[in-house]
Amino acid sequence: MRALIQRVSHASVTVDGERISEIGPGLLILICAMDGDTEAQADHLAAKIAKLRIFKDEAGKMNKSVRDIGGAALVVSQFTLAADTSRGNRPGFSTAAAPDEGNRLYEYFADRIAAEGVPTQKGRFGADMKVELLNDGPVTIWMEA
Repeated sequence: MRALIQRVSHASVTVDGERISEIGPGLLILICAMDGDTEAQADHLAAKIAKLRIFKDEAGKMNKSVRDIGGAALVVSQFTLAADTSRGNRPGFSTAAAPDEGNRLYEYFADRIAAEGVPTQKGRFGADMKVELLNDGPVTIWMEA
């Protein structure tokens, strides 16, 4: 699985003009299931992200996790994280999981983040989503499991 994590002051998802989810301080997690990914990889990634110390402590150092600050997660499926740009000018996405499996692992991952004690909101798999965020820092981290 691939994830792009952004520390945010707030973030939201809108579909067809309706805001379907939003969070205050926390993490926007763009997630992509790759072909052959398993629940074990989703478990590992969720546990790692929940513990990732990228929030400032009292001394201004990145030393606190999203759980430590009482933050939330907004989990958004993004198959374009599977983009292969090695040939030509049009990215290929053949390494992404098939839609049914991608959706299953996306839902599983979101459930695992919540099980790690992080209040969790989601986007809508396969929808044309408008994602708004205020990146805090900015802090943006790429992770794979």
